[in-house]
Amino acid sequence: MVTSNLAYKAEIAPGADSAINSNPLKWCSVSLSEVVSRGKRLEASVFDVEAVHAHSILPNGKYPAVNLIGDNGPVECAYYGGRLKRRYVSKDEMGAVGFLGSSEMLDCKPEPVKFMINDDKVKDIRIKKNTILISRSGTVGNVTYVGDTLSNFLVSEHAIRMECKEYAGYVYTFLKSKIGKQMICSTQYGAVVQEIEPEHLATVPIPDAPAELKRKIHNLIIRSFELRDESNKLIDQATTLLVEELQLPKVSAFDVNLYNKEASVDTFSVKLSNVAGRFDASYHVPIVDAIIKHLQKYAMEVTTVGDTRISKEVVLPGRFKRVYVDEGYGRVLIGGKQLHELDPSGKKYLSTTKHDRILDKLEVHENTTLITRSGTIGKVALVPRHWEHWVPSDHIIRVIPASKGIAGYLYIYLMSDYGSRLITRFTYGSVVDEIDDDHVRAIPVPLLKSCELQQQINDLALVANQKRFEAYQLEQEALRIMDAEVIYA
Repeated sequence: MVTSNLAYKAEIAPGADSAINSNPLKWCSVSLSEVVSRGKRLEASVFDVEAVHAHSILPNGKYPAVNLIGDNGPVECAYYGGRLKRRYVSKDEMGAVGFLGSSEMLDCKPEPVKFMINDDKVKDIRIKKNTILISRSGTVGNVTYVGDTLSNFLVSEHAIRMECKEYAGYVYTFLKSKIGKQMICSTQYGAVVQEIEPEHLATVPIPDAPAELKRKIHNLIIRSFELRDESNKLIDQATTLLVEELQLPKVSAFDVNLYNKEASVDTFSVKLSNVAGRFDASYHVPIVDAIIKHLQKYAMEVTTVGDTRISKEVVLPGRFKRVYVDEGYGRVLIGGKQLHELDPSGKKYLSTTKHDRILDKLEVHENTTLITRSGTIGKVALVPRHWEHWVPSDHIIRVIPASKGIAGYLYIYLMSDYGSRLITRFTYGSVVDEIDDDHVRAIPVPLLKSCELQQQINDLALVANQKRFEAYQLEQEALRIMDAEVIYA
């Protein structure tokens, strides 16, 4: 029988021998005192090699480590909203506000697809500015900071809210660092769906750096998120100019009187000459023709994405076997789910040696427009400078603009509600939705009567893209200082 005295005496307990065997199986040994200190948990993930390594670094660092939550910790409280029956409503309904999941909250400019009425029933899933959000279910440990943009939405109970006493940017940077994320992920539990709870974060250690250093890192993060907010405002301004110039009503207004109201379901007729080889109803929905007719009425000209004045090339990369490598040995691979993130989470890296013959065709360059073509159709992004030479997956179509003078305008139009409808009309597939490069080339694009206004819209989008690059640089500088001057100092 083991006495409780032995269990708690770390100084006489055998030290943890973290080692990786020669076979692919990772293993390490842990002392009984460690098992007790980790809440008597016996899951291997709590004691994996990376987690043991992370926990061994901070006690030997330059600055003492304190618990994340506690009297001396930087976090005041951590919690998540209670479960509630979600009553979704139309985007245009009075009082509707966007509802985000724990993956959507990571987007630089969230575009919610679900909406709820902002009343007392949803008070538990509202979020406050300057709060840190951590995904707690499914993909655990993704972190973001609540700025002006994100504070306008409701966020799922699958995100832990963390309110800090001070220097929230410093805490955010630590949690986003490799060491911070390893510590968070080491607390997860669940055989099928991985989860963490706020109490698991309480004992996560964080270096107690001097106030001056904390303030420096905090200010970098705050400015980074301010730049993201400024970028989003510029995009909204450009979209408003486009909508006003083309006198576009809300998308829902185009649906009025387009269907046969006498039938029990929405029905419409299509001329045989307009079938175009497509017998799926989604291709022929009347709203598409209504939008195109409206554009033809108020635009100088309606052309297509494939027009040489709009794009040099529309690229659909072929499928290929992916060879992944560790960070630093390959190109960053971006999936469609990560397309709206400033710094994509869960990065994977493609081998440069194994894919050297096709990298030129796969990599992207600044101001290229990316469109998801499989699964979730029609997510649109404008490639910022820090994505230069990164590799989007083969589920993403590249639209290479004809010039810098049209790149921003094309992005603003395609990411609008109207452009989105014209993209998704081409969707086909009974199980997995798809579109291809020929469909993208055929997407109608309006050219404005006012060339000056069109250029203004274009320039606003490019400035917004530049601000996102600057925001990324500031966050990377904060992470660099955290590693060099705090964690590994």
